Amino acid sequence: MVQAYNFLASWQLFPEKGIYEHGERPKSGTYRMEALREEKSVAVEINWVSLENYAFSTRYTLVPDGRMHPFDVPELADHVSSHFPDGISMATDFYKKGDKILELRHEILPNGYLKIVEKGHMPENGHYTNTSYYHKQLSVLPYAASVAGAVIKPTEEGVIRHKALTAMEEQTNMQLDQIRKQIELLALQAQEIQKRKELSMMIYGAKLNFSPVIGQTYYLYEKKDGSHLLSLVSPAEWGGGAGPFKRFVAAARLLADHTWMEMP
Repeated sequence: MVQAYNFLASWQLFPEKGIYEHGERPKSGTYRMEALREEKSVAVEINWVSLENYAFSTRYTLVPDGRMHPFDVPELADHVSSHFPDGISMATDFYKKGDKILELRHEILPNGYLKIVEKGHMPENGHYTNTSYYHKQLSVLPYAASVAGAVIKPTEEGVIRHKALTAMEEQTNMQLDQIRKQIELLALQAQEIQKRKELSMMIYGAKLNFSPVIGQTYYLYEKKDGSHLLSLVSPAEWGGGAGPFKRFVAAARLLADHTWMEMP
């Protein structure tokens, strides 16, 4: 059960992040996984509220040893197989009358979120995929977490710690999102610079019969022998074609840093 450690928690649904091809779209929800040590199994409890305020709830147990076991919710499936490939992944397959009817794939993402991908088959709708995202709840429960558990009373210290942890999680997640966006922007900028570099290398290897002026747009053609030529004449002036050349490559503008940017 060591590999199950990262999953054993109460998780709060991100309803706006999910993609749902089948079933009611949730407005809110929780996903709880708890280890039953004496049975070497995991209890899963799911609670959802739909956009129309209909409540859905289910609870079942899994034995994550990779073997087939009878399932305790017969209206859903009669057998189930579950295992942890590693510390951040969990795979569960549900079977009915020997046929696999549902796949669940759990994954702990780098930002700490839980991603659950549900792949199933409905006779009337065909195959579908639902994807849900959860974040770990940091809560102080004023009641027992299980039937056999001791009553837990919230203390002022516990409430303060909960508020601080919640604020910390929100702030760090926001900062990570900002950094992620900056990385994506830098990646796009790097791709643009690489494109300019490749175009510039092609142009500087082409035949030039004039001295290009910064800020002006010129036209790159490929000749029939495979070499390139930079021209003042646009394809439109050739009647919409490449004129005497094999093909038109690109319209390019010379920038102040002497790189060339492709123009639309």
